[in-house]
Amino acid sequence: MTSTRSATLFALALLAPALIYILIIVAYPLFDTVVLSFTNASLRPTSDWVGWANYERIFGAGNFTEVIIRTFIWTFFSVAAKMVIGTLGASLLNAAIPGQAMFRILIMPPWIVPMAIGIFMWGWMYNGQFGMISGLLQNFGIIDKPWPILAYGDSAFWATILTDVWIGVPMVTIYLLAAMQSIPRDLYEAAWTDGAGRGYRFRRITMPLLVPALLTMSLLSLIATFNSFDIIWILTQGGPSGTTTTMIIDTYKTAMGSRKYGEGAARAVVICIFVSLFCIVYFRAVRKLAQGEAK
Repeated sequence: MTSTRSATLFALALLAPALIYILIIVAYPLFDTVVLSFTNASLRPTSDWVGWANYERIFGAGNFTEVIIRTFIWTFFSVAAKMVIGTLGASLLNAAIPGQAMFRILIMPPWIVPMAIGIFMWGWMYNGQFGMISGLLQNFGIIDKPWPILAYGDSAFWATILTDVWIGVPMVTIYLLAAMQSIPRDLYEAAWTDGAGRGYRFRRITMPLLVPALLTMSLLSLIATFNSFDIIWILTQGGPSGTTTTMIIDTYKTAMGSRKYGEGAARAVVICIFVSLFCIVYFRAVRKLAQGEAK
């Protein structure tokens, strides 16, 4: 009994730093945000309890529904592009081709360069007067006048997605490359001996064994993209006319721009709920995958 109690106390002592960190850094701010979302907190010295009024207000406004839809569209296309390009890139880097080491080095700059600098670089390229993209399109005769990409809603929206993909692809590629290199080579050699081609080996060996890594990377990329603030804020600040405003941008504008802290907290809680749902779906998918492998 004494040894069991000592082991339990020792285990709690080892877990204590992590538990304290979670309580102080995660649990308390989350709890405080939830409480704040039920008040009308603003710059006034006092705030009143308003119940569900903030949630009724934000969901009653049609523009917040549009922001949610826009956020999901932005996240879907960005994550999908990163996963597709990252998988193809990892496959190429995993193949026995000349200059493989150099290719691995060249794919890293978007990840190594500080994010703000990379975003400002893309903002310069999107500029209509002296940007590279507009200049090239004019030189090739595709357009006949300068094209300020970030000044139009549709082009600005897709431009932010392109920038996010450029920043996120290296991490996805390196992660999936590591997963591919952990696949036993014996499987490929056996398939090659049986006459299986490269495409068949990729479909029947690489992709099935890569599913766990794809699920994990998809979730991480989904959460990071859904909560992405820097890219849109530096490039467009949610404009023009709100066409690039996502939930995180809308929350910042409400809380810090309009000083409606209670309503901003309610928006933050909605974001947290969506992220939690993503995690639940992910864990269920992993559980089903594990059960399928066990059978």
